[in-house]
Amino acid sequence: MQKNRVVVTGVGVISSIGKCADEFWQNIVNCESGIAPIESVDMTNVGFKIGAEVKNYNPLNYYSQKQLSLLDRFSQFGLISAKEAVGDAKIEWNDDLKQNTCVITGSSIGGQNTHEEAFTDLYREGKSRLNLFSIPRIMPNAAASHITMEYGITGPTFTISTACASSNHAIGNAFWMIRNGLCKMAVTGGSEAPITYSFLKAWDAIRVIAPDTCRPFSKNRQGMVLGEGGAMLVLESSESAIKRGAKIYAEIIGFGLSSDASHITKPDQRGAERAMQTALKDAQIAPEEIDYINAHGSGTIANDSMEAGAIKTVFGEHSNKLAISSTKSLHGHALGGTSALEAVATVMALKNQILPPTGNFVEKDMECDLDVVPNKSRSGKIEFAMSNSFAFGGLNAVLVFRKFTE
Repeated sequence: MQKNRVVVTGVGVISSIGKCADEFWQNIVNCESGIAPIESVDMTNVGFKIGAEVKNYNPLNYYSQKQLSLLDRFSQFGLISAKEAVGDAKIEWNDDLKQNTCVITGSSIGGQNTHEEAFTDLYREGKSRLNLFSIPRIMPNAAASHITMEYGITGPTFTISTACASSNHAIGNAFWMIRNGLCKMAVTGGSEAPITYSFLKAWDAIRVIAPDTCRPFSKNRQGMVLGEGGAMLVLESSESAIKRGAKIYAEIIGFGLSSDASHITKPDQRGAERAMQTALKDAQIAPEEIDYINAHGSGTIANDSMEAGAIKTVFGEHSNKLAISSTKSLHGHALGGTSALEAVATVMALKNQILPPTGNFVEKDMECDLDVVPNKSRSGKIEFAMSNSFAFGGLNAVLVFRKFTE
């Protein structure tokens, strides 16, 4: 059976470095970081003070008070980015398309803000009843469900929760469904809103958060920085996109996934290697054809050296010719929503032939002796690109993209 070529025809973003995809991309190109002192939470008793919040966000600019009664912050971000992506793709809905569109999203924690409010009401305020809508606001599939209701989409819809790899798993599954003819179109990506007091305290306990900023692959890196936001992509077959005259950002050609089966938090290089190798095999390209990797690059000592080692093993001598960057240095680590932000950054890099930078870089670490595009974006020929996501629990998901040509 002939498989469909799958392309990206719409993108949407809300993040610490932009409330739309164009603003997000321009701040990446300009290496403008969204990391700053956290303002929405009293950080007096938290060991770190910084995060990557969506700045000056007022939900009433997007939703009525009635709508907000059903929307946790993570769902707000998911729906905002989905609306932008669908509008960007200029989709004209009909009954057949609604029935043959899938919505697949990623979220690591679901409605954390609603969780926090419920615990406050129950344990601090001593209330006997919680908000009537607590459960539908908390459930991780809430964003996906609201997207379907926004457009009347009745095709396959589900949410994947695999920690930091959630969105890559979601996008990869949507890609496979369209490639194999199970759906005509997909709205896919992820969203997260983890900046609440209890959740920040939980991360404080792990001691992996940087005190100043996120410096992926830099010798003096001290950890990751939590972020928030959402990003969605519209996927469809190249035949459909060309037929309707759609703008095409890039083509998705491969998806690889693996499990470390090793440690709940410590990454295993062999798992990362298997995911990248599987993605290349699925894409039917050689390692030497990849030009750019949007790295997982969380900024922790263990993750960055592991990923650099995995890249050197998979790509061999070609790793010296690769451009590699971590955009988490700019938009922070939005957990289950991160790889959706990075997927948008990767397709924009392909479309614009610009290599995103690794921000906040200070000093080369010989364990990460790669071209990490330090502190400044640059023009470059990008035919094939990879986006890595390696999650707690040892769950890995890797996407491969190509510059689109008919």
